[in-house]
Amino acid sequence: MRDIRKTFPGVLALDRVNLRVMPGEIHAIVGENGAGKSTLMKVLSGVYPAGSFSGEIRFDGKPRSFNGIADSEALGIIIIHQELALVPSLSIAENVFLGNELSAYGVVNWMAAHRKTQELLAKVGLRESPSAPVGDLGVGKQQLVEIAKALAKKVRLLILDEPTASLNESDSQGLLQLLCEFREQGIACILISHKLNEIAQVANHITILRDGTTVETLEAGDGRIDEDRVIRGMVGRELADRYPHRTPCPGDVGFKVSHWHVAHPQHRHSSFIEDVSIEVRKGEVVGIAGLMGAGRTELAMSLFGRSWGRHIGGLMELDGQPVNFRNVGEAIRGGLAYVTEDRKALGLILSEDIQFNTTLARLEGVSPAGLINRGLEHQVASDYRERLRIRSAGVGQKTVNLSGGNQQKVVLSKWLYARPKVLILDEPTRGIDVGAKFEIYSIIANLAAEGRCVIVISSEMPELLGITDRIYVMNEGRIVAEMPTTEASQERIMRAIVGRH
Repeated sequence: MRDIRKTFPGVLALDRVNLRVMPGEIHAIVGENGAGKSTLMKVLSGVYPAGSFSGEIRFDGKPRSFNGIADSEALGIIIIHQELALVPSLSIAENVFLGNELSAYGVVNWMAAHRKTQELLAKVGLRESPSAPVGDLGVGKQQLVEIAKALAKKVRLLILDEPTASLNESDSQGLLQLLCEFREQGIACILISHKLNEIAQVANHITILRDGTTVETLEAGDGRIDEDRVIRGMVGRELADRYPHRTPCPGDVGFKVSHWHVAHPQHRHSSFIEDVSIEVRKGEVVGIAGLMGAGRTELAMSLFGRSWGRHIGGLMELDGQPVNFRNVGEAIRGGLAYVTEDRKALGLILSEDIQFNTTLARLEGVSPAGLINRGLEHQVASDYRERLRIRSAGVGQKTVNLSGGNQQKVVLSKWLYARPKVLILDEPTRGIDVGAKFEIYSIIANLAAEGRCVIVISSEMPELLGITDRIYVMNEGRIVAEMPTTEASQERIMRAIVGRH
């Protein structure tokens, strides 16, 4: 890709970007959210067609002009986007071969499709049935289905945008090993990731983007990269600490859950969350660790106005008083907030602008006379845009056009404006660069300093060890361990998960 330039209304997204990828290599692209990584890949894959940008794309040494994804896929260029693109009501097999059906004389061979899907799922480490509806899977498993879908096509250049963001450590390692196998087969991979440790394991070269321009391309063979140099290139400054310094000062118990149990919505008579009891003190940051499928997200959603599960029982207390939130509205008014791991489907209204989304959870704050005061709403949204450093043309920009990290900041803005007593954050830094992560960690620290109760669910154990005061460990819907962070380690957490204390 040579001198690629791409603009959106009021925003120069790419400015003469260059990228060179060799056959049979893993080429990583890193940069802050909004640096232009995903935009560059959408140009390459034909999502942004020829004529909507300037510059040249060459593949196999020949100039190429793509008018859509079908044109790039015909050459073997396959992209897996950061935001999933699956049909929830269809089965895994139907999604894997959607638009690429195994058919003869116009009739789909479902037996062959299911058999092939089973083989592909085994490659990505997913043990679900090919006939299982995608909508019943968590976001992490849906990511694996997306990867299986890409494998079903004759791929020569595989583009992965944050493929491990929602995967646990073992699944991430399995995927990275799969990319190494592709490399041995001569398949080129472009890997966009904020996890520098993963990039160090597999990448041959690293291209750094900042503010829509190419900073430099580094060799990264033998797993050796200078992370400080990469971070400096990404953010344009030194980043001395990954986590903000804070002195915990926990007060009285502000949020308590006792003997909480929840049945699965599709299997009403089987308990999914069993006898969970947790407490969070005011000014305390509590982490919940566990593998994918442990029940962490389901627990959080059941607490947040019973938005997941059936036959929910147990006792919830806020400021020492029993509370019973029958729906999400009551939970919000009562002082609970939940930052979902799936910002696209559950966190934002993507067709609306930043201003609309920021005030959505507390409209009464911008409607003193019963009608929304647009000027006040604009002021509130602008304040949070500046406070959280949301990169956009203004608060009138549609959230669908923001990078994933900036979308996450809008979700945080919405819940911070709701002024919660208890904030539950589910994978709050998924798909976010190291610079933006530090900003979000600082926001979490400030909320704790204000006396709020903060619960953080994260699959990244270093993150939990870096920002929390105490950690609960979940496995199979139960709390299996509790430990102060000062006494915790990745090894101790994993031993608790597998039942070895």
